[in-house]
Amino acid sequence: MSLALLFLLTVALEGIVSGQSVQTSNQPTAASPAQNSPAASSPPPSAVPPANAAGAAPASSAAPAATASASPATAKLAVTPLSAGLLHAQLLFRTGKFDDAIAEYNAIIAGNGADAAGAYAGLVHVYLKQRKSGDAFPAAQKAVQLAPDLAAAHTALGEAYFRQGRMGEAENEFQFAIRNKRADARAYLGLNRISRATSNYKNAKIALDIAHQIDPDDPEIRRAWLSTLSLKDRLKAMQEYLNVNNNDDTESLENLKHGMVVLQDEMDRPVRGCRLITKITSTQTDLEQLMVDAKRLKGYGLKVKLNDTGSRLLLDTGASGILVNSKIAERAGVQRVVEQNVKGIGDAGGASGYVGYVDSIEIGELKFQNCYVRVVEKKSALGEDGYIGADVFAHFLVDINFPDAKFKLSELPKLPDEPAEEASLDSHPTSTYHPRDRYIAPEMKEYTRIFRFGHTLLVPTSVNEHPYKLFLLDTGAFDDTITPEAARETSKVYSDDRLHVKGFSGQIKDVYVAEDVTLAFGHFKQRRSLVSFDMVNTSNSIGTEVSGTLGFGMLYLLDIKIDYRDGLVDFNFNPNRIH
Repeated sequence: MSLALLFLLTVALEGIVSGQSVQTSNQPTAASPAQNSPAASSPPPSAVPPANAAGAAPASSAAPAATASASPATAKLAVTPLSAGLLHAQLLFRTGKFDDAIAEYNAIIAGNGADAAGAYAGLVHVYLKQRKSGDAFPAAQKAVQLAPDLAAAHTALGEAYFRQGRMGEAENEFQFAIRNKRADARAYLGLNRISRATSNYKNAKIALDIAHQIDPDDPEIRRAWLSTLSLKDRLKAMQEYLNVNNNDDTESLENLKHGMVVLQDEMDRPVRGCRLITKITSTQTDLEQLMVDAKRLKGYGLKVKLNDTGSRLLLDTGASGILVNSKIAERAGVQRVVEQNVKGIGDAGGASGYVGYVDSIEIGELKFQNCYVRVVEKKSALGEDGYIGADVFAHFLVDINFPDAKFKLSELPKLPDEPAEEASLDSHPTSTYHPRDRYIAPEMKEYTRIFRFGHTLLVPTSVNEHPYKLFLLDTGAFDDTITPEAARETSKVYSDDRLHVKGFSGQIKDVYVAEDVTLAFGHFKQRRSLVSFDMVNTSNSIGTEVSGTLGFGMLYLLDIKIDYRDGLVDFNFNPNRIH
């Protein structure tokens, strides 16, 4: 995010806090970004991949410029009040009555009145919540067409773009409200999501503060706000959230309840957080070969001890935390905290499991205490002892050197003017929120800037030299894959009954082959045919479009360095090495 945008966000927040936000203004509005924005391949500065990333294009000039006369004393955010009809439809949406909300929005649209654009914008929110992204985008386009000066219309279009993985265009639409000083809470929520995905957490917090000040009753804003609170305040706020009507689905509410149990368990323990007790800032250990059978390599793993019980866990950049099978958990004496199903790729649904507590975890020379892990009840769902997500080492610079079968952890570059952080293991992250923005150290200027959604790392990837799409970095996946939707834009796709793909959650029903696909990312390019299957569940879970995976069948050629803190990845390939 640009410095100018940060300035305007800060000014907007101070204007709200000083009580200057509630004012209806007739100030002139800027032209619609839908008319003036750059093409899809030219995202604004904070969302654009680096120059060395495949498919990247020059940064847009669409970011607003700060003016010398702007100041907190004069900053005002203009409010566009909703009509009674739009307010009632919005209430239906926020309380989970989606069909009723759609009916009311459509009735408003049928009236051809001044509220039609706002109704289309409201439909976008409903469709996205229902996971109908294909319906959301045309509704958003119609909203902007009808009212090019309406901030809510541009925000709705930004949300539709975000779900499509078109981050630059999404940011440009969200900025409409900032450029025109409009009190549109969801525009600031959208900027919060963009900033978080680009590892600009301080900017994200500023945007979320503004969103929460404008509309603390929006369920999605309120849910995002929970993560910024201390453990004690978060538990109280979570319970308050559950006590009121909201529009979350059953699975989301269950996950929230499970999270509360874990938070309470952590609160009740004398020592909180999974902490490193060995005074080591760097370490190196061997990667362990994990075989499918005597001839086929499944992946590489790490030797991990849970309460002195040994295991070999698959190192998986597409996974989160530590997951072990019930046999390992029983031998290690893992303390059961709360039941929780475990899901992954596949069409068979989740496997039963639970979150548990272990006194100690040892990985090479590193020893951690007071940690949470997940346990899956059926070993068949894993096929091995378990896996360890590379995100558990997020406080280190992670170096996965597949050609040399080495795994190295070292200190991250020191943040300017800030003390070094105490190292920890994010086996179940619930730490206090300390927002900082992305820092690109001089030695990392050639790293690829990626989008991070929790543990998920999405790499800007060009498909057949077209503008970038987002691919999941997944060392636990068998190979590179691409979704049929993404493949059909540039390649031939056909079905092959001989192909069978099985993920953690069972067999995938519909599997295809995409011919002659060239993937380009970082400094790397590879041309081949790819297995193709739908990843809509993954995309829905993350909230943005995932067009494929960068998997082990290709990644084993590379030395991969990951800076989780700053959202940076380096892919190093040595063409002179025999692989």
